[in-house]
Amino acid sequence: MRTAGVPVTAPVRVLLADDHTLVRRGVRLILDGEPDLTVVAEAGDGAEAVARARAGDVDLAVLDVAMPRMTGLQAARELSRRLPGLRILILTMYDNEQYFFEALKAGACGYVLKSVADRDLVEACRAAMRDEPFVYPGAERALVRAYLDRLHRGDGRLPERAVTEREEEILKLVAEGHTSKEIAELLFISAKTVERHRANLLHKLGLRDRLELTRYAIRAGLIEP
Repeated sequence: MRTAGVPVTAPVRVLLADDHTLVRRGVRLILDGEPDLTVVAEAGDGAEAVARARAGDVDLAVLDVAMPRMTGLQAARELSRRLPGLRILILTMYDNEQYFFEALKAGACGYVLKSVADRDLVEACRAAMRDEPFVYPGAERALVRAYLDRLHRGDGRLPERAVTEREEEILKLVAEGHTSKEIAELLFISAKTVERHRANLLHKLGLRDRLELTRYAIRAGLIEP
């Protein structure tokens, strides 16, 4: 369709996932205020975001990092596998190098801090739809400096993951208080497999019980305190 000789394109359809209703409301106001962006769906956790995105009619997913059941990073990995054409942005309160690299590995094309969402989020959405990466401006110098520091120490590798993706999923659900049976049903595995992963987590991380796993999950940003 054209208006006065100028092509008119449909707005980018955005899925917004955050477990805080007030945050979603504020972010939605920012995005819906732009003529080329429109929020067509919302989700309160990562699993709901994956289900909603798979239902179709979404061009871009904006995912919070810390959400129940499935984090934004876990959801990003799942969506990247299942919907490779979907653009993904991580919206987070964590100014954290590890999360930034994990977001890129998970398939996200941008990382935006909530504290400056009113300034950066619209630009990040447009960059994502152009297949361009977006890093919030204040992070660029710090990220380069951190990487150069590692190079000077003879270590140019990216930060290592402490646990596997499956272990991370189980760690999060254990910390949220789910039983082995409930976790098994959520992840479509056996309760014995859940117990084995849980034992591996305790051994690998040098922890003793669920309480220490929960504390670790909070420090890792998998759940909120």
